[in-house]
Amino acid sequence: MNKAIGMLEVTSIARGIYMADQMVKISEVDIVTASSTCPGKYIAIVHGDVASVEDAVHTGERFAGEFYVDSIIIPNVNPHVFPAIVGAEMPERIDAIGIVESYSMSQMVISADAILKSAELDAIELRLGTGLGGKAYFTFTGDVAAVTTGVDTAKAIAADDGLLVDCEVIASPSDKLIPTLI
Repeated sequence: MNKAIGMLEVTSIARGIYMADQMVKISEVDIVTASSTCPGKYIAIVHGDVASVEDAVHTGERFAGEFYVDSIIIPNVNPHVFPAIVGAEMPERIDAIGIVESYSMSQMVISADAILKSAELDAIELRLGTGLGGKAYFTFTGDVAAVTTGVDTAKAIAADDGLLVDCEVIASPSDKLIPTLI
């Protein structure tokens, strides 16, 4: 079974909660996260098989109504995107670190998936909007060449939309920095 991830972003917290409820009632999906984000928006991220995620996202779009901002569906999503969203695990080894920052939460999920598929990389955290003024960032680790490939992948995805804030590669992070990453 192919796993997919779907995300909806709305400008109303109340409607977002209602929308997330409808998505999981109507479709066979599970919630990865559903929460308020800055500045006063709400995101719902679900996963399941591709057809169910598509159905859930389309349902969510209908219920979002005038509060709809954006939605995405990523079929065959890299499985390491899920724990990165909830900050569930820190890789055993931290080599070089890549940081990608965007004004778009949806673009950051798309970029994180593409980054993890671009080279031998481990996710650290995918932070979406909370405490960030609506921005998002993704941190990941691997050897310097792999991290550079990941950053270049993100830059290519964001090349024409103007939503990329910054990308950085830290070749040898300090041991004092590593505990602050999640």
